[in-house]
Amino acid sequence: MKPYAESCEQNQGPILEVLQDIFADRQRVLEIASGTGQHAVYFGRALPHLTWQTSELAQNHAGIQAWLDESLLPNVLPPVAIDVSDPEWPIESVDAVFNANTVHIVAWQEVETMFAGIARILDEGGLLCLYGPFNYGGRFTSESNARFDAWLKSRDPNSGVRDFATLNRLAESQGLLLQKDVAMPANNRILIWQRA
Repeated sequence: MKPYAESCEQNQGPILEVLQDIFADRQRVLEIASGTGQHAVYFGRALPHLTWQTSELAQNHAGIQAWLDESLLPNVLPPVAIDVSDPEWPIESVDAVFNANTVHIVAWQEVETMFAGIARILDEGGLLCLYGPFNYGGRFTSESNARFDAWLKSRDPNSGVRDFATLNRLAESQGLLLQKDVAMPANNRILIWQRA
């Protein structure tokens, strides 16, 4: 059985519209936390010029591989084991990184470790594309995001919707400069940074 996430089905079209533009001149993308594998297959099929490297915790590899086996896409690679809390990743360099819906699930310390890892493997001029809900000025952008934050914190007090300014300071501390902040459906955003 392939894993399936309804949210992937709903958001992949709007995300692709952004990726088609910003990844037009990219070659090798690392997707951090590929989840079910749905995004990798959808984006990999639509962006055949990219080599799309999936990654996940080892226990989730079989589900991603099920999607890859069915798709038979030559440009989407089997998952490598990446834990965002681990400073060592089995990737040397890429010119783009994509991540959806992780920074609000993990603890802030893991977000810091993840950004350090991204900065380490991202080529000069490389792009980081981060999708998810974010707060601005310490405030939720919608009631649904406030409810989502409360639900996240009920599961793990260290999780929660992150503030844009705090994330941007962290990115800048790793040599990543904000290029775009794109509004997306369902009160989400895509933040795009470039490695200086």
